[in-house]
Amino acid sequence: MSKSTPYKYIAIEGNIGAGKTSLAKILATKFNSALVLEEFAENTFLPQFYDHPERFAFPLEMSFLAERFQQILSEQKKSLEKNQLLIGDYIFEKSLLFARVNLKGAEMILFSKFYDLIAKDLQKPDLILYLHKETDLLLKNISLRGRTYEQSIPSDYLEQVSQQYLNHLQSIDNQRIIILKSDHLDFVNEHNDLIYILDLLKDEHPKKVLNICP
Repeated sequence: MSKSTPYKYIAIEGNIGAGKTSLAKILATKFNSALVLEEFAENTFLPQFYDHPERFAFPLEMSFLAERFQQILSEQKKSLEKNQLLIGDYIFEKSLLFARVNLKGAEMILFSKFYDLIAKDLQKPDLILYLHKETDLLLKNISLRGRTYEQSIPSDYLEQVSQQYLNHLQSIDNQRIIILKSDHLDFVNEHNDLIYILDLLKDEHPKKVLNICP
């Protein structure tokens, strides 16, 4: 556990382009913590999915499910052995939420069965910090970072993903969760914005979903 936060495992989440990886890296440096980042660049199905979503949705989601499970399980064991704070840029439930957007019928049923088999073996984060951004800002960030296969993501897809996250987070009653409206936050370049987030992470009291607008 870091002296600067009461938590042992913090997950930063958000839609595509919300800035979750940037924030997770900054926080890991500030807290001298272990860091688990999603290895999406290694997934060969991702560019194919954006070109042919119906064909590649199921192998994409199944491969992400396996990769995320193995990665989180490994990093949790390491951080536990070292008694070290762990910060990640995704929650395992991300697999289920994206599957609900991308899969239908028998594929969704089969995916859910595999998910239920393995999800119970993972420790849940002590705190989830969700960066909520409006769709137009997500699209702007996606454009700026320039990943070719992301440039054709439609706005309605991002809106569906955002809604899945919000529905899920608002349904949780046994974890500390902060939903942070981050449209006007620049924690990479503005020190005061970063301090604002660091102050949120010092507070161990929020046990319900909080909608915070700085």
